[in-house]
Amino acid sequence: MANDSLLLEARQLRKTFLLPDGSRIRAVDGVDFPLREGETLAVVGESGCGKTTLARLLVRLETPDGGTVSFLGCNWLGARRSQLRRLRREMQMIFQDPYGSLDPRQRIGSAIGEPLAIHEPGLKRDERRARLEEAIAAVGLGREVLDRFPHEFSGGQRQRVAIARALVLRPKLVVADEPVSALDPSIGAQILDLLAQLQSRYGLTYFFISHSLPVVAQLATRIAVMREGRFVEIGDTAQILTHPAHPYTKTLLEAVPELPVTPGSFHAD
Repeated sequence: MANDSLLLEARQLRKTFLLPDGSRIRAVDGVDFPLREGETLAVVGESGCGKTTLARLLVRLETPDGGTVSFLGCNWLGARRSQLRRLRREMQMIFQDPYGSLDPRQRIGSAIGEPLAIHEPGLKRDERRARLEEAIAAVGLGREVLDRFPHEFSGGQRQRVAIARALVLRPKLVVADEPVSALDPSIGAQILDLLAQLQSRYGLTYFFISHSLPVVAQLATRIAVMREGRFVEIGDTAQILTHPAHPYTKTLLEAVPELPVTPGSFHAD
């Protein structure tokens, strides 16, 4: 459940890319939003609208051309050395492709344990193993998977492993970039249920990227609708899905035959 504590705030984030023909595209064009502890802010829009670039800016995989991000009360984009290390452990990312996000030559236990090796190098061997087993159990897998390789698992199982890796540091914020779009719908629904359970269990905050309104309707407390690098509308899930204000949002809703939830069952806070 969200509270009034501000976890992250972005102001006037901008990112432009130079195209091969010499022209420029504004992938993110002056985006503002607050993110409060315990909520799920879902950014939805068509392919190419800038959603993934925005997510990459937040986790500092891309450098913005301008704007600011405050995270845990600190200048996140300006953080360096020890401050950067301290803040980075509190913000983890789940990527879209469960096949490309894991090194095929690396055992699952080593993959999940990498963040611990970086951020908690002083852990004793038994303490590290306990943390790995806790993380893998939290996503519904057995401890025996820690000694196996990614090719031995399905896409849904690999995404569970990726979620365990994101959670092993017990972060405050998880940035999820289309985490179910590469999965079969039934498997994707299971992953969404898992994310909801983990949020409740660990008090997580999610910044969730998706092109699918039915997907975000199941998890989001607030929705931001993105088009051509800008947020055209942002509001509570029930408001966006039942009383959209922007014509583009209405167009997106008209393209969805039926939402998986009914008005009144959306998250209200």
